[in-house]
This record gives sequence, C-alpha cells and structure tokens, in this order.
Amino acid sequence: MATSSNIVVASTNPVKIKGALEGFSCMFPQTKYGARGVKTPSGVSDQPFTSEETLLGAQNRVQNAKKLEPAADYWIGIEGGVEEHGGVLLLFAWIVILDKEGREGKARTASFYLPEEISKLVRSGMELGDAQDQVFVKTNSKQHNGTVGLLTDDVIDRSATYATGVIMALIPFKNKNLTF
Repeated sequence: MATSSNIVVASTNPVKIKGALEGFSCMFPQTKYGARGVKTPSGVSDQPFTSEETLLGAQNRVQNAKKLEPAADYWIGIEGGVEEHGGVLLLFAWIVILDKEGREGKARTASFYLPEEISKLVRSGMELGDAQDQVFVKTNSKQHNGTVGLLTDDVIDRSATYATGVIMALIPFKNKNLTF
C-alpha cells in the first residue's frame, strides 16, 4: 500500500514545484506526493553572486516555508545563483530539504557557463531571468524551460535540472542508517 506525503516548496514557480515532485517520485516511487508552493523571502540578493549567498538563500527559503506551513512532511528551498569562475559566470542552484523528523539534505545542481551576452547583463545588475529573456527575446522563460532549456534547445530544461538536484539532496533521507 502506497503512503502519502505533503511537500511544501518555498516558491510559487511551477518549474520548481514540478522539479521537486519529479525528484521525490524518482527517489521514493512507492510514495504518493502532493506539492504546493508558497511565496517566501530568500533574505539574499535577487541575483545571488556566490555559492555561499545562494546556499543561504535556499536555507532561508526552506526555514520560512516551514514557518508558514508547519504541518507538511517535507519543505524544500531552491535558490539559483551565479559565481565568477575564471572570468566567466557559472550558473547553478542550491537545494535544501527538511523533513518533519529533523533531517536535512543539501545539494548543488549541475553547473554550466553562461554566454557573455547574458553574463554582461547580469554583471550590470539585471536578474538572470530578465537577462536571458532579453538575449533570447522571450517572456518569463524562468517559469518555463529556463536558461538551460534555452541554451540546449530543451534537451534538458530547468525542472529536470532541479529534479536531479532534489534527488541528490534526498540522499540522507534514502540512507537513514548513515550519518550526514
């Protein structure tokens, strides 16, 4: 008999909610999941510029989601960020997951270099979503395929990137007998 769990994602972005559900469903296929998003502040810049700031944003979001929805089984904070790497901007996200039993999982998604056309706009103060929309002449692509989808012609999209990150952040939940 399948069990059921509620997930609260610290975002109302459908791409993040979909990625969370896909990650949980892949890691624990015997459980049925329901997920809903809540709007939470990150407490960091709109466009984080270091791994540390990005991780802090994910941690803040997950704690804020837990305060808003304390009855959930799991809470997830997802924060995207960039960092300078050899003169090029590297894009990634941090994912932090908490459960009602006090466990925590963290993972950083795969990362990739941004083209200079986007990087220049981000360095000038534009948020990544707005920069990619300007370069690719799109509207609100961050709630669809995202930067990775635009750059790969949707071979991989933003929700798939998040789903893989969620799977990695769930490693401590899958291996409860190990110390993380």
